Amino acid sequence: MATTDRDVLPSSVKPSNYDISLYDLELSGSYSYQGTVKIDLDCRKATKDIILNSLELQLHSAEIVGAEIASQKAADISEDAKAQRATISFSDEIPAGSKFVLEIKYSGIMNDTMAGFSRSRYKPIVPAAESTPKDDEYHYMFSTQFEACDARRAVPCFDEPNIKATFDFQIEIPDGLTALSNMPEKGTEKGKNGCKIVSFDRTPIMSTYLLAWAFGDFEYVEDFTRRRYNGKQLPVRVYTTRGLKEQGQFGLDNAHQIIDYFSEIFKIDYPLPKADLLAVHEFSYGAMENWGLVTYRTTAILFDDEKSDAKYKSRVAYVVAHELAHQWFGNLVTMDWWSELWLNEGFATWVGFLARDHLYPEWDTWSEFITESVQMAFQLDALRASHPIEVPVKDALEISQIFDAISYLKGSSVIRMLSGHLGVEVFLRGVSDYLKANAYGNATTDDLWTALSKASGQNVNAFMDPWIRKIGFPVLTVAEEPGQISIRQTRFLSSGDVKAAEDDTLWWIPLGLKTESGSSGASTAALTTKEETLRSIDETFYKLNADVNGFYRTNYPPQRLMKLGQARSKLSVEDRIGLVGDAAALAVSGEGTTAGLLSLCAEFKEEKSLMVWTQIIKSLNNTRSIFAGNKTIEDGLQKFTLELVTPATENIGWESAPKEDNLTTRLRSLLITTAGGAGHESTIAEAKKLFAAYTSGKSVAIHPSLRMPVFGIAVKCGGATEYEAVKNDYLSSKSVDGKEIGLQAMGYVQSTDLVDDFMDFQLSDKVAVQDIHSGAISLAANAKARDPLWAYIKAHWGSLEAKLSVNSLIIARFVNGTLSKYSTFEMEQQITNFFEGKDTKGYDRGLVEVSDTIKGNAKYKERDEKLLLEWLQTHGYA
Repeated sequence: MATTDRDVLPSSVKPSNYDISLYDLELSGSYSYQGTVKIDLDCRKATKDIILNSLELQLHSAEIVGAEIASQKAADISEDAKAQRATISFSDEIPAGSKFVLEIKYSGIMNDTMAGFSRSRYKPIVPAAESTPKDDEYHYMFSTQFEACDARRAVPCFDEPNIKATFDFQIEIPDGLTALSNMPEKGTEKGKNGCKIVSFDRTPIMSTYLLAWAFGDFEYVEDFTRRRYNGKQLPVRVYTTRGLKEQGQFGLDNAHQIIDYFSEIFKIDYPLPKADLLAVHEFSYGAMENWGLVTYRTTAILFDDEKSDAKYKSRVAYVVAHELAHQWFGNLVTMDWWSELWLNEGFATWVGFLARDHLYPEWDTWSEFITESVQMAFQLDALRASHPIEVPVKDALEISQIFDAISYLKGSSVIRMLSGHLGVEVFLRGVSDYLKANAYGNATTDDLWTALSKASGQNVNAFMDPWIRKIGFPVLTVAEEPGQISIRQTRFLSSGDVKAAEDDTLWWIPLGLKTESGSSGASTAALTTKEETLRSIDETFYKLNADVNGFYRTNYPPQRLMKLGQARSKLSVEDRIGLVGDAAALAVSGEGTTAGLLSLCAEFKEEKSLMVWTQIIKSLNNTRSIFAGNKTIEDGLQKFTLELVTPATENIGWESAPKEDNLTTRLRSLLITTAGGAGHESTIAEAKKLFAAYTSGKSVAIHPSLRMPVFGIAVKCGGATEYEAVKNDYLSSKSVDGKEIGLQAMGYVQSTDLVDDFMDFQLSDKVAVQDIHSGAISLAANAKARDPLWAYIKAHWGSLEAKLSVNSLIIARFVNGTLSKYSTFEMEQQITNFFEGKDTKGYDRGLVEVSDTIKGNAKYKERDEKLLLEWLQTHGYA
């Protein structure tokens, strides 16, 4: 994207250091604070006006001082709230080439919107320090969230990623509390009225969005890196509010190992003298990579071996690795502009999985990557409303909507494809060269390609450019003839109606051909034309896209798809996931059929892999969701699902073995949830029995990893009594994951009055804004609740919008997650009409994606309904 297409600050002055002091914090009532910032500036072009970013701040005064210029106070300070800018005007021109300090006195608010400098409410599980801010119901901690463009909410600054500077920071807080920032504490001195002033060492040069601070009633667990950095082992700490620190131990055990691992594979030592990880009680993202002070949603950093669901263990390990990867890829070297966000997020996602696989090879990490990351990226990128990985971004108002599956998941999938082609070792050598060449600066996609080309001796830009700068991805259609196959690449759309003008991209596609005798010579070949014929193919067995290393779908002839299903013992776990995922997606687009998907799934009754089962069940749930309006088909699909999962469910049972592995524990939860939802009588009976014991006071009746299936089955098969019991558990739960599990389980309600009550509950102050989407998305996935949910959204949109729009990420997540499950043209029109004329800035892209998804589902339903019914009847399911 040309720099002229960006709405950026004028380049007349450039900052080199910020000295920030915050004081007179009101820790109740208005939650206001006073601030002074002194910015060292170089004047590049003579000017009377200094324009910088400011949002929701009151700028009281400004003055410039310096040895090279005459001091002068601002003649005028004007603010443009829409542009999020302040213009500070001076009577006398500031000469080009001069260096000076701009001092601004201002005030701001510690808001409750999870953006900028925010307060976060919680209920302590042990007595809190006396000086902890509190009201009648909650205690508060305080922290910052500046990515993408919210540093300007906390301090007037030049808030663009390529305007880097160093930072000095100090803050006045109550004596009994702890303050944190990017760098180690420099000193503490006595402040006013029982407060202390805590100052921190100067940061390295970095972008404004990476600046961070926090304070509260914190405690920590600590360990040290095993490698030495400048002769010392670095301290690594996980901070929590009082009473939770022991739940930070697992995250800590990962963190210090990951810092050492990344230092080794990047061949660059971790750049800071410490690494702090902080659990934040109210947090819009999963985590944030602030340099030296990484912040996390509690479920992404805390884990209790006795009380937490096993799935959160794998999540913590991954998210810790993802954020620590950013300390190099994003923080040390930063994308030049937000259009290249994928450089930060795509890489951190891929290398986060790489690190988790390094620490836990038994967790089958890359299979999870295929199921959770690649398939989700496919889903969004198959929409006409998708966008390229590198997407034009004009200004701050557009940025939040690209923190999506394309930037993170397609970005990481393409990196995995490239690293698989070049070899991981060569790829990482190129990454190291890229980081060293651009350290403490900004870089572009082309800079990365240049470094990788040099390391590999291949022209990476030539074959990767379309993957980054073009929309969509291909499907390879296979045609068979004796002894050979022909393959053709076309753009894949889930709507199945790609037009010639949309199909002009020629992708470089690694073929990854597997045959009976192993990998053939074509295994390392790539398709670089629209069509090609591969000769001397062993027809006994072959498969393209080995281990789903390439980011594309494969459309086999129906008989070949069935042969692959029958030969699944020859396929890797990744191959089996890809086969099912492709069959499901091709059924939706019309290039395959639902009958073909079901016939394939029927071959998997003896499957053992968690991730293969996850893909099968996701695919079947989506099919059941789309055809939910047809009772005969709905019942038939439920019967098919029940028959498919019953052997595996009965085999795995309810009881965990001592020291059972993580994947088996998670598989049990998945199978019990699915079997119970499909009507497996003994599963439902056992769930009801355990639920009754749990709600009568026997807290150990349910294994922590079985709370979701037991609660969900109880709510679905019960009524108001069971729903209220889960709600009460939500309100009293002290487990970190208990809130998320409770909200998701309450989404299984079956009646309109309970849907309404649940939505009312979510809009109350009992549910954190960050979590509202969890329960709403669960309702949307529930066919019985979907229509009442839409009725509620329409009737209460004013309240919903007021609650959710405090943070654009949250309202976008809600809109996308709750509205995309419908499958009729009538509903698509209803939703379009409802939002017409409303101010949808911040989630307008999501609404287009919702529209595309529903229209694709509706076409699929109309096209396949009759054929699916016939298949179900023929096979005895309807």
